Amino acid sequence: MVDINAWLEEFLQKLNEVFKCRVWFVGLQGSYGRGEATETSDIDVVVILNEFTVADIQAYNQLLDTLPHRELICGFVSGKDEILDWEPADLFQFYHDTTPIKGSLDELLPKIDGVAIDRAIKIGACNIYHGCVHNMLHTKNEDILKGLYKAASFVVQAIVFKQTGNYIKHQNQLLQESLPEERIVLETFLRYKNGETVDFATASAILFEWSKTWISK
Repeated sequence: MVDINAWLEEFLQKLNEVFKCRVWFVGLQGSYGRGEATETSDIDVVVILNEFTVADIQAYNQLLDTLPHRELICGFVSGKDEILDWEPADLFQFYHDTTPIKGSLDELLPKIDGVAIDRAIKIGACNIYHGCVHNMLHTKNEDILKGLYKAASFVVQAIVFKQTGNYIKHQNQLLQESLPEERIVLETFLRYKNGETVDFATASAILFEWSKTWISK
């Protein structure tokens, strides 16, 4: 597995060499951000510069090509003004799922109010509903269904935050804090995540009915 601390040290050094004082924020998302990484985990890194141009995209790409484990590197890159003006519903997940390495995202907090959280839940439920119906009728793809359950787990995080005021990153703990209607979605997601066989029709029906309920709330 990647020694993430050593990797980040090299990454930050090269980032500072290329962009110098323009680096506003660096963070980690995904399994490395949660401390749950495995051998195949992506390095999901967030970089925000005080300004971000097409030339910066090219420079950042060249920087990444010099790093070890290039095939695992992914993530989010933007300018500061863009992220401050981002859709607030998207910022809810972004803020809470990003572990800071350098700098802070706290300037985003005033934008992540109750309206933004409700919108995050609604948009997520609508997208899952549409994806689920399309998959049941047309693509009928198990991997797509797995992806929809992963997306649903993020929506459940927002639902539990709305209900309790706590953002819970780890799925097993989230399962304990969820109400029964969300628990069945998380249980199915964890079965997929653990490599268990799940009946496609049953799992699709569960997700369809669950997303339908949240669209109407």
